[in-house]
Amino acid sequence: MNTLLSALVDWSRLQFALTAAFHWVFVPLTLGLGVLCAIMETHYVRTGNEFWKRTVKFWMKLFGINFAMGVATGLILEFEFGTNWSNYSWFVGDIFGAPLAIEGILAFFLETTFLAVMFFGWNKVSKKFHLLSTWLVAIGTNLSALWILVANSWMQYPTGMYFNPDTARNEMVNIFAVIFSPVSINKFTHTVLSGFTLASVFVLGVSAWFLLKKRNQEFAHKSIRLASLFGLVSALLLAITGDGSAVQVAQKQPMKLAAMEGLYRGGEGVKVVGIGVLAPNKQPFDGKEPLLFDISIPKGLSLMAYRSANAYVAGIEDIIEGNFSYVDRNGIQQKGVPMKERMERGKLAIAALGDYHDAKERSNPQSMKEAKLILEENFDHFGYGYLKSPNEAVPYIPLIFYAFRIMILLGGYFIILFILAWWWSRKGVLEKRRWFLHLSLWSIALAYIASQAGWIVAEVGRQPWTIQDLLPVSAAVSGVKASTVQTTFFIFLTLFSILLIAEVGIMLKQIKKGPEPNPNHDPNPSNNN
Repeated sequence: MNTLLSALVDWSRLQFALTAAFHWVFVPLTLGLGVLCAIMETHYVRTGNEFWKRTVKFWMKLFGINFAMGVATGLILEFEFGTNWSNYSWFVGDIFGAPLAIEGILAFFLETTFLAVMFFGWNKVSKKFHLLSTWLVAIGTNLSALWILVANSWMQYPTGMYFNPDTARNEMVNIFAVIFSPVSINKFTHTVLSGFTLASVFVLGVSAWFLLKKRNQEFAHKSIRLASLFGLVSALLLAITGDGSAVQVAQKQPMKLAAMEGLYRGGEGVKVVGIGVLAPNKQPFDGKEPLLFDISIPKGLSLMAYRSANAYVAGIEDIIEGNFSYVDRNGIQQKGVPMKERMERGKLAIAALGDYHDAKERSNPQSMKEAKLILEENFDHFGYGYLKSPNEAVPYIPLIFYAFRIMILLGGYFIILFILAWWWSRKGVLEKRRWFLHLSLWSIALAYIASQAGWIVAEVGRQPWTIQDLLPVSAAVSGVKASTVQTTFFIFLTLFSILLIAEVGIMLKQIKKGPEPNPNHDPNPSNNN
């Protein structure tokens, strides 16, 4: 890759990562907080207790602030597909654009339509209709995530498609294969549950602040009980779906699995690393040990990935050499091909596409037929034709390795946090555990770190591919100057930072204000018990 192209790719990736990271600050909270608000309002409608109305209105304000910021960053994210990744948009836009269009037409309209009723319909519509609106907003928010994650999952596992050599575009032939691929199902459930978990930690932490300030104690206790129970169920299910995601990665993206474990040379009965330190500057085939230190579970990776303690797991060097198996985009188990051979066959596919169009211009049907046959025989290796060396197919291992462990360890921590919060609140001793209340408050930051770590594993682990095996980032970028992308990067960095600061400031102001006081008992919200 020449220097100018390398700079363009790096800045384009950095800008997209910046936008996605900021966007993902706002999205997870809306996924879970919307559902929690709907549950709280259900309590209000069922019991008629005005306490729950005041409670849900407080959390609803925080949901609304976060929702608005998520929309702003999400719009910019979608525009970047056209501005920075136009080759990608051309190559797969007929497929990738469909779920995004459905998300806008169906889910986003559902959210925005009933969002107005949810916020401004109090005492203007019936209680049941308002409750329905709140549930529809919560459902719409998660439906938005569904369609976006279907598109993202297709990037990880491109299925249900046909490459049309006449247009040089991928076309969808089976929408159900795209929507219901095992990767999309696991990614949707895992991502949504991570949002539920984060929202539960958020509600727990904010409620803990009220207890520390000795304010709104009934509100805080009941919010903590609901959030801790909802969060515990979500976190446990999150672990189960995470296990399912690991199986899908092992079958369809073995290089990502090897990077997650820092596994260079695989074998049978491979251990899983719980905690470890990677050797610096380790490269494939350099003979160095990949780990300086590790605490591992014997045969754990084989068991986790293939449900057999003695199963073979390929490492990075094995994959480069072709000593592995994988499930292709048609769901068929395939024997691995050496990376150099895949690169050669990819070059054949790229050349055949060019020959096809040359023959088409010359009106030579026989040459078109021959070129198309070569293209179809080698299309599964198409993207490898753009690589200059096998090492380009290896993602940046340290970031993936450590992010994966941060995500897993914090997931276990949140389960313990929810159990203790629910138990101590139920026993009425939570106020005495001030250290735990402080811990709960600071755990909000940990929840966001875990959420970001999960996306780092998913997206950096897929590199160098925008579309797994079919289109590397070097072939997906737009034909613009790196300096242009660099300039807009700093503009977006400034804009997003201002938005984040504004959001945090507005949310802190609302939190300090607290829920509406009970007019029948205490006109002072700072002492509302």
